[in-house]
Amino acid sequence: MVRVGAGRLILADFDVVEPSNLNRQQYSISQIGEKKTEALKKNLLQMNPYIMIKTVDGLLTEESIPQFFKDVDVLAECFDDPAMKAAALSAVLINMPGIGYVGSSGLAGYGENNSIQTQKIRGNFYIIGDGTSAAGPGHGLMAPRVGIAAHHQANQILRILLGKD
Repeated sequence: MVRVGAGRLILADFDVVEPSNLNRQQYSISQIGEKKTEALKKNLLQMNPYIMIKTVDGLLTEESIPQFFKDVDVLAECFDDPAMKAAALSAVLINMPGIGYVGSSGLAGYGENNSIQTQKIRGNFYIIGDGTSAAGPGHGLMAPRVGIAAHHQANQILRILLGKD
C-alpha cells in the first residue's frame, strides 16, 4: 500500500520483532527486540516519506478494534492467531458498517501458488488464501505464500479504494 501511494496507514501490534518473524515479515536482524509497529513504520517511511502512519502498540480486542480503526476505509486483517482473525471480523461486521475488510485464511506451508485466491464473501468483504492450510509443526507460515497473500490483499484494498468492485 505504501508503494502505490496510500496516504495514511494505522499499524497495530502488541509484539516485538523476534528472529522467527524474519522468515516472512519485513524486518531486519538489526530490528530484533524493537516494537513491531515502530520498526515497520521506520521501514515504510524509507519507501515513502510522505505517508502518514499512526501506530497502536497493544493487544487488540473485538471491543477495541472499532475504537482504533473507526475512521479507516478498509481494514486489512493480517493476524496469524485464529481467535484474533475472528475478533477482527466480528468487530467489523457488528460495529463498523460500511468499511471494507480484507482478511486471510490458509497461508501455511509451501503449497501450490495459485491455490491462494481472493474470495468475495459479500459487499466489500474479502478473504485471501486457500482456506484450508493451517500452521503447525513442520508446516509453518513462510515468506513465499505469505507474500503472495499480502500482494493479493494490497491489490484488493486498492480495488476497494478505487471503487472497482
